[in-house]
Amino acid sequence: MFARLIAKMLATTALAAALAAAARAGERTLIDSQWRFQLGDDPAWSAADVADQSWRRVDLPHDWSIEGERAAEAPGGGALGYFPAGVGWYRRTFDVPREWQDRRVAITFDGVYRDAEVWCNGAPAGVRFNGFMPLRCDLTEHLKWGEQNTIAVRVDNSAVPNARWYTGSGIYRHVWLSVEPQVHLVADGVVARTRRTQAGSVEVAIDAEVVNQSSAAAVVGLEVELTDSTGARTTGSIPVRTFAPGESQTLAIVLAVEHPRLWSPEDPELSRLSVRTVGDGAAQQAGDECRLNIGLRTVEVDAANGLLLNGEPIQLCGGNVHSDLGPLGAAPFDGAEQRRVKLLKAAGFNALRTAHNPPAPAFLDACDRLGMLVIDEAFDEWEASKTPHDGGDSFARRWPDDVAALVRRDRNHPSVIMWSIGNEMYERGKPRGVELAAAIAERVHQLDPTRPVTAAVNGLGPDRDWTELDPLFAALDVAGYNYELSRVAADHERVPNRLIYGSETFPSEAFADWQTTVSHPFVLGACVWSAADYLGEAGIGRTFAADESVLPHWQGNHFPWHGGACGDLDLIGRRRPHSHYRNIVWDRGEKLFAAVQVPSEGGPWNLSQWSPPPLADHWTWPGREGESLSVEVFSRYDAVRVLLNGQLIGEQPTTRDQQFRAVFEAPYQPGVLSVIGLRDGDEAERFELTTTGPPARIQLTPESVDVAADRQSLAFINVAIVDEHGRTCPHAAGPVAYTVTGPAEIAAIGSGNLASAESYRANPRRVDQGRALVVLRSTGEPGEIVVRAKAEGLPTASATLTAK
Repeated sequence: MFARLIAKMLATTALAAALAAAARAGERTLIDSQWRFQLGDDPAWSAADVADQSWRRVDLPHDWSIEGERAAEAPGGGALGYFPAGVGWYRRTFDVPREWQDRRVAITFDGVYRDAEVWCNGAPAGVRFNGFMPLRCDLTEHLKWGEQNTIAVRVDNSAVPNARWYTGSGIYRHVWLSVEPQVHLVADGVVARTRRTQAGSVEVAIDAEVVNQSSAAAVVGLEVELTDSTGARTTGSIPVRTFAPGESQTLAIVLAVEHPRLWSPEDPELSRLSVRTVGDGAAQQAGDECRLNIGLRTVEVDAANGLLLNGEPIQLCGGNVHSDLGPLGAAPFDGAEQRRVKLLKAAGFNALRTAHNPPAPAFLDACDRLGMLVIDEAFDEWEASKTPHDGGDSFARRWPDDVAALVRRDRNHPSVIMWSIGNEMYERGKPRGVELAAAIAERVHQLDPTRPVTAAVNGLGPDRDWTELDPLFAALDVAGYNYELSRVAADHERVPNRLIYGSETFPSEAFADWQTTVSHPFVLGACVWSAADYLGEAGIGRTFAADESVLPHWQGNHFPWHGGACGDLDLIGRRRPHSHYRNIVWDRGEKLFAAVQVPSEGGPWNLSQWSPPPLADHWTWPGREGESLSVEVFSRYDAVRVLLNGQLIGEQPTTRDQQFRAVFEAPYQPGVLSVIGLRDGDEAERFELTTTGPPARIQLTPESVDVAADRQSLAFINVAIVDEHGRTCPHAAGPVAYTVTGPAEIAAIGSGNLASAESYRANPRRVDQGRALVVLRSTGEPGEIVVRAKAEGLPTASATLTAK
């Protein structure tokens, strides 16, 4: 208790020091800590003097929906994953020193879902309907200098469903406090654009918006510095000019960078851009500074060469992702986003589409650092609503501001290669749809002329012709085809200059996606639905037994299913067998894998188009001895040979003609199933599946044993029920109880089972196929953290981490 008290005092002192430093440098400070939260609604809670001591203390990011119990009758239904929603309030106090009186003070919410209203000391300060876009509120006129000030935020997510997937509820992204001089750089007003030169160098064109919010004229110039990862610097400056009171201007400069190291997925080189305001002699103004991580790279598209990154062709081996982080809900902790992108890149993806909303900045930061291309999507629907409360009736009024907020926020991210302005819009086959597409694309191009604009479009149904969409596609730089890539050859004959990518494709179409891409230069690639499992859209991808009819995910009640099970990765990040097949087909490094078709009773499984193949990558099938099992082999070798306990099962070719796969029938018996990749008849690689023994222990494997001692830091611990040889027991499904000692708490516990009725806060919680994931959150203090796990009949397991 004493340690926590000291840590709280230190955190408060550190925040005050950080705010003071920010005021001096004109920067922003994270203020995610020490908020108060209360479910419910009372207009009086907007006042400055509310007695909120009994409210729950929370540190952001915070998603209250993931904490609640799911129910079949939940108002959000399967779209929200049967999670609760509602109305909640947040409050926070902070000290404002008198030294800030000559400054501008603003608060920026990276995302509040949804319908956010903000008050400062009881005065209205800002509103934002769109829960995926930032809300910036200028607090200057509402502050009490030299006193404690109060922020109150009402979050209304009671009108549900308002999306077709899980959104979460609350202040679920970061919050920042900015202290700026009266003459300052406009937030999101600095942009750097790269262009290549004939000599092999690059030019970086930098525009910086500066505004004078003082009551007197100001004389302002800029100093610009670009520093690469080796410390090499390129500098420049813009001479001072006069700004009248209230005037804003955009100052421009071009830096020439010799021998640049360009950003790419293979080499995600980031440089640090610093832009500083400077005055002139006696007219010197208090300086402001903007620091950005940027990547030097260019993006071009044309029908003859497809997508060019830095002048070189690149094909998109892509996937779609929703914005939730599985057991953590919608809260985009930086470390969780980093982990997600890292796992997806390891699975072979080089591109992700952010279906169907702008992602968290932390996601794009991770893509920048790790080298993942992004199609940044603005909207799901336009004016024609898809859900009762999605705001289609206000779209015409909102979209210009939402588009500007998105592009201005994300245009400095090198990972972003295309802007997507919609998904399967209901207006797509109507003149109004063409009008909207042209207007939105034009606005995006005004804000960012360096990237192409696309939209994800599906067909018009059996009664209308696909070619009716030609006017809509003509308004876009790249046509996104949802489940329509089979049309590309005919479309190219009709519209030879059209560029196409598969914005959504089915999991079973990996080979067709690849073959279409490599056969047609005007096809940029494909994004499977989906790259990873997600919450909401309950039941999509589920497998139905032979005696069950396929129930579409948009029909009926799928409870306790509460998410989409169509991902290459399951909800806790483990790759499914068809992920390995995709990686092998696209030749992304992996060359050999095998899995067993899960036996079905009474006939074959019934699958929807989004259902992954029912495969299991193990050779443990008790009770099926002597039964013939189908073994699927994925291979980039000439042929494969399969042995069971050293006895030949068969040999088959696995070339492009066989779509890099082969199926063998093997009578089950315990032992070792060996798959050998053959090159010119000789063994080149061996892959084995070995029968697992009975559960012997719990294995806890931290992904990192070091944790930063701050509330934003997470630790991910993989849990496995293993036999005496350390092999995962694939049929283990019992509960495991966890305890933590030391400076951490359990933030979530999850498994890959999206049909589980358990909460992601439940402890104990069942494993699925022998596996689970425990997520710890640092309490902010340094020290040793010990996690223990206990299950019936197994010895207690432990893992030790260190918070530094």
